[in-house]
Amino acid sequence: MFGRRRWHPLIRGVLVAAVTVGAVAGCATSRPASSGGPDGGKVAVVAAENFWGSIAAQLGGERVSVRSVISNPDADPHDYEPTAADGRTVASARYVITNGAGYDPWVAKLVAANPPSTLPSRTVLTVGDLVGVPQGGNPHRWYSPADVHRVVERMTTDYQKIDPADAGYFEQRKQAFETQSLARYDQLVTDIRTRYAGTPIGASESIVTPLAEGLGLTLRTPESFLDAISEGTDPTAADKSTVDEQIRDKQIAVYLYNSQNATPDVKAQVDAATAAGIPVATVTETQVPETATFQDWQVAQLQRIEQALARATGR
Repeated sequence: MFGRRRWHPLIRGVLVAAVTVGAVAGCATSRPASSGGPDGGKVAVVAAENFWGSIAAQLGGERVSVRSVISNPDADPHDYEPTAADGRTVASARYVITNGAGYDPWVAKLVAANPPSTLPSRTVLTVGDLVGVPQGGNPHRWYSPADVHRVVERMTTDYQKIDPADAGYFEQRKQAFETQSLARYDQLVTDIRTRYAGTPIGASESIVTPLAEGLGLTLRTPESFLDAISEGTDPTAADKSTVDEQIRDKQIAVYLYNSQNATPDVKAQVDAATAAGIPVATVTETQVPETATFQDWQVAQLQRIEQALARATGR
């Protein structure tokens, strides 16, 4: 369902095949990853995307060293072609975090290039597998509040297994993250769900689907339209007509769109919604700015959505 697409122009790396050769060759000369805990070193962590990397860094604190492969807002994880340096980084990581569900298949190729005999203690977290989303399902799990909390739990458990000597430290980090760092995020999710549950909304693509479910909003846009925009294919004339009708007749209260993937069809719908007096709010697929924490990025988006819903409903 969710295939490759063309988004913003990318600076292409070498082909994955070349990365594989580079990664394997680099194993003989790369500095071994820190094992953490008893030897006083840090656990080397690699996250495919910075939204998961941000959470991993906050949960790990000073006991881990986290590198996110994709942090540039202009890079599309679907189409990303890793560099030889990325291959070497994955090769030396004790903990690899990949979104999975078909979103970042290049990670599995880099991991496979360095089998267990190369680094027997490596742990790999595939978020799609953790939350039960298969290949072809909606991979945008960082937009599901429930899935975010499941990932927090698993990351903490994985850290404790990798570095058992610091298990108590990681538990403290998790408690602080959930009760303090995510407090505003969780409160906004609860407030929006309580106040606006069932409110009909429209959206530009499928990254909004898990968020709408988490917020209790009714997403009226045809799923096939959402998938087409996400995949970089042309929506059908029937789907475009349906969305246009929903906007024209104000069958939706708010329109949400991914500003990092504003296709001509999406731009036309944004303009139509604005002209019809329907509040429009933006989301992005990756963290903006790239230096933001996961929670700051999400809170800013949730606040925009809450404000749009308030304007639309008068409450």
